[in-house]
Amino acid sequence: MKLSNFDFDLPKELLAEYPSEHRDEARLMVLNREKQTIEHKLFKDLINYFDEGDVMMLNNTKVFPARMYGNKEKTGARIEVFLLRELNAENRLWDVLVDPARKIRIGNKLFFGNDDSLVAEVIDNTTSRGRTLRFLFDGSYEEFRHKLIELGETPLPKYIKRDVEPEDEERYQTIFAKHEGAVAAPTAGLHFSKHLMKRLEIKGVDFAEMTLHVGLGTFNPVEVEDLSKHKMDSEQIIIPDESVNIVNNALDTKRKVCAVGTTVMRTVESSVSASKRLNPYNGWTNKFIFPPYDFSIANCMVTNFHTPKSTLLMMISAFAGHDFVMEAYQEAIKEKYKFYSYGDAMLII
Repeated sequence: MKLSNFDFDLPKELLAEYPSEHRDEARLMVLNREKQTIEHKLFKDLINYFDEGDVMMLNNTKVFPARMYGNKEKTGARIEVFLLRELNAENRLWDVLVDPARKIRIGNKLFFGNDDSLVAEVIDNTTSRGRTLRFLFDGSYEEFRHKLIELGETPLPKYIKRDVEPEDEERYQTIFAKHEGAVAAPTAGLHFSKHLMKRLEIKGVDFAEMTLHVGLGTFNPVEVEDLSKHKMDSEQIIIPDESVNIVNNALDTKRKVCAVGTTVMRTVESSVSASKRLNPYNGWTNKFIFPPYDFSIANCMVTNFHTPKSTLLMMISAFAGHDFVMEAYQEAIKEKYKFYSYGDAMLII
């Protein structure tokens, strides 16, 4: 498969700038891989496809306010700084993206806040837009982290052209978010409401939580026609023992094991035993899944509608079959499904 196999025309009006008023009332397209059928439902109808003993694997990463705006010393130019990952807590070193990058060189200082209460020095170039910053701050580590949260804003995707609203802080977080570290939400999980989770629990569906801190790996564009030459950025993942036991027990008893989101699918496929069972893990993954691929853990998945040529679309194609997925996407466009983070959802069974 080549990059051009994953291109399609997406009308701009189908980009969701706001989520559904109620999380679980987004639309849900259901793809049955065996029957090759497509159904149109609401997200809350998801419960009808699962029974007692089935498992939903959830990504419990928590988004932090990763987008900050500072001013360059001397010129005062406004610079956007997107925090990617903390490299060293003691020295307050961070991997970031800067925009406009051409203005930011090693040795430059950036000032944040109306009172310039936070200063950062550029100490390295990492990529064309990437820099390493050392933050200079008088105070404890806890005070420093509090200052980052105070000055940062919810990192909505770039395609959302409106300003960030206070409600986005809650909208752009799953209800099961626990461990801070993501620069974007694992968006398939955004559709779950407390009410739907409770109904699933009452029905006997089990939840297995794990963590993938969403970073650049999930979103970096593919710029090579030959997919085998694309390199994913590493993202941190944690698979706890308790979740491993829940998932492996479901596999042994032939239950549905559902990956809620592409981040969960990448997480579990990064730690598989020779006997196709899940292993505990705490480390990093740069796994890139594209067709053809033999999946080991999940036998169904929930996902959003993704960008043309994205690694996310490639994974979905590997799971459901390329032709079937592209047919479903054309149907989604015809039926005016909403795409991307705040958009509608797909269940693949």
